[in-house]
This record gives sequence, structure tokens and C-alpha cells, in this order.
Amino acid sequence: MHSSKDSVATLAGSVLLVEDDAAVRSSLSLLLCLHGLRTEEFASAEEFLAATVRERPACALVDVRLPGMSGLALQARIFRENRGLPVLLMTALADAEFARTALLQGAIDFLEKPIDEGELLEAVEVALRCDQDQLARNRERDALVARVGSLTRHEKDLFERITDGRQSREIAEEFGLSLAALEAQRLRMMEKLQVRRVADLFRLRFRIGECVSGQRAVF
Repeated sequence: MHSSKDSVATLAGSVLLVEDDAAVRSSLSLLLCLHGLRTEEFASAEEFLAATVRERPACALVDVRLPGMSGLALQARIFRENRGLPVLLMTALADAEFARTALLQGAIDFLEKPIDEGELLEAVEVALRCDQDQLARNRERDALVARVGSLTRHEKDLFERITDGRQSREIAEEFGLSLAALEAQRLRMMEKLQVRRVADLFRLRFRIGECVSGQRAVF
């Protein structure tokens, strides 16, 4: 059986510490660094928001009680702005209502102070793996968007008609094409989309819907 400490030691990533108490911040940073993780330290939510997250995967470890913008407000803003960064919240005064609010706003987890080392490392592992998964989904989304973006407007219309379940004869009549011409256009469109079968077009549209839901429009 492996421990969470061993798991984190094999997982690359950055932890962004947002904590106004310098001693606590340094202690947490040292602990995480000892387990092979990179850290960046911020004394306030405003300082964090002014920075650019360059290292990924990453997660934010945020104290709830901060000067200026609170940790909960920061977490809500990260979620609202779709920054895609997993957030772990720290508090000395956790209660059911706090937990409910934090999770509804998109927090991965919350940790009670004084923080247990094992619980911290386990939570960080979960958060970093969430970010890894999100980055993979983003790469797939971008690849799908690029493939669809290579189509002409007419080819996009053709793709939509086919995956709406329309029959070839019906589509050909709408576009004023012969069946042979429509077939030639379909083959060119499928080549651009890197698929070989019509069934793959349906799978591709489903994947686009999954990856791009809530993002920018593709068609």
C-alpha cells in the first residue's frame, strides 16, 4: 500500500499558497517542497490575482480569512472567471454552512487548521490530478476546435446536416447538388476532420458537445 505522501512525490505540479500569515505560509511551502512540489506564495487575494499562473498542473491553497478580498470571494472569482484552477480552502472555523458554500462555489475541498500533513498531501494530490485531467480535456477541445475550424462554412453545414440524421438525398436537394457531388464533398470534409466512417462523424459531434459545452461556439 502506498501513502498519499508517496503519491504526491511522483506527481509534478505547483501549489499556489494564498495565506497572509508569513510563518504559516513558509511552513506550508517547506512541507510541500519537501514532497517534490513547487510552490508560489501570495500574502493576499489581490496579489494572487495580479500574478500569472505559468506552471501547470497547479492548484491554489487559500486561507479563508485574508486581508481585503476573502478566500471564499477569491475562490468564487476563480470559478466565475473559468480559470480552470482547482482550489483548496483552509479555515480554522469550518462548519456545515461554510463547507456547503465552498463546494457550491467549486472548491475541491476544505481543510481545517491546524492542517494535518497527510490530509493536506492527499487533498493536493486530488487537486493536481483534477487539473491534469482538465488540461487534457482542454487539449482535446482545442484539437477538435482546430479540426472543425479547418472546414469551410459549407462543409460545416454539411457536417451538421449529416449528424442531424438527414438523408443524403434530402441534403443534396437542399444544397442543389447531385448525389455524386455531395459524396465527393462529404469525403473531403471527413478527410479534414480525420475520420473514415460516417459513424465517426456522430462520435466526433458528441465529443465536441462534451468538450466545448460552456465554451465558445464551434459552428
